[in-house]
Parts: sequence; C-alpha cells; structure tokens
Amino acid sequence: MLELEGVSARYGATPALFDVSLRVGEGEVVALAGRNGMGKTTTIRAILGLVERSGTIRFAGEMIAQAAPHRIARLGIGLVPEGRLVFPTLTVRENLIATARPGAWTVEAVFALFPRLAERQRQSARTLSGGEQQMLAIGRALLTNPRLLILDEATEGLAPRVRAEIWSVLAQLKSQGLSILVVDKDVAALAALADRFVVLQKGRVAWVGDGASLVANAKLLHGMLGV
Repeated sequence: MLELEGVSARYGATPALFDVSLRVGEGEVVALAGRNGMGKTTTIRAILGLVERSGTIRFAGEMIAQAAPHRIARLGIGLVPEGRLVFPTLTVRENLIATARPGAWTVEAVFALFPRLAERQRQSARTLSGGEQQMLAIGRALLTNPRLLILDEATEGLAPRVRAEIWSVLAQLKSQGLSILVVDKDVAALAALADRFVVLQKGRVAWVGDGASLVANAKLLHGMLGV
C-alpha cells in the first residue's frame, strides 16, 4: 500500500529526516513512534508532499515522491493532522461535507460511527470539546474515502474516556480492512492495535518490530520512547 525507501527531508537548509524506510501493507496498522522532535510529523509531511524530500515513496504502486499534495490526497490518503485543524466557523456537517468524495463513507456513516457528531451537527466546530473536534477530524478524513488513513497524535490531550472511544473506532476501522499509519504516545494502546512499530530517533529508523516485543523491552521503551 505505502512504501518509503531511503527517504530524507529538510526544512530549508536544515535536514530533519535521514534515509527512512517503512511500509504499510493492505489492511495493516503501523505505529510510528518516538520522542518529540524525532521526525514523526516530518515523515508524515514527506509522505504528503508538504516538505522538501528525496528518496522513493510509492502509494498503491504509484510513485508519489515528486507529486503535489493535492494529487497525493486524491490517490486515497486521508490525514487527521496534529492539532485537529477543523474549520472553526463551519458547522460539524459543513466540515464533513467540505471534504466528501464519493464512496462508502458518507456523512450518515460518520454520524453512525460518532453519534455525538450527529447530535452536534448544526453547531460550529469551535464550540466542540477537544475530543469532539478529534472525532470531527477523523470523520472529515474518512469522508475523503481513503485507502490509507494517517493520524498524527491520535489521542493527544484527550480525556481517558474519549481516548478509549478513539482507540475503539480505530480497531473497528482496522477490522474493516482500512490501512492505517498512526502516531501517538500511548504505547500500550498502540501495541494492542498495531501490527508493527517503526521507532524513530533523531530522524532515523532506530527499531522495527511488533508491539509485544516493544512492550517487553524496558530499555527500548525508556531509551527511545521515554516510557
């Protein structure tokens, strides 16, 4: 589905990512982990063409390393960005309609997934709680009917009950066969969901393996993730 080989990225003259390789298979969930500032968001930006990058990036067999962001999105990549970035003056329904593309995911399907959004569909997005805004950001991404869903800090800053709801929804999406690349600090929740971890350290891939191996490795957890 998604393959990165030897991908490097920079912000102007400042290098930020070095020779990163990773893959997300069809129907697979991959966790991108690491301490703050280690390159997780830059990796996502490189995939989406939002930062200067080099190397090989393929999505669904197509080379996208030189493609513009709008073209990459149209190929079937949906993003839930860090900080949610909902349209604050639009209503919940308007936020969803703004990104909708034809497919199985409709506004009604999103409301079924997140009933709270249905209850608040006429409210402006700025009146929602942080958790509700995250639900809206996920729903907005799903309405692009993506083949790959990318979440940058999936549950950051949310109440425990809302975090549990988000993880439950992601497990449901996985069971439906959606490919997911997810960044989050909750290693235990990621381990229960992800098929594989890719841990970044100082812009490089430092470790790749399954969740059980990561959780069992106290030295790795503390040294690379600060857990």
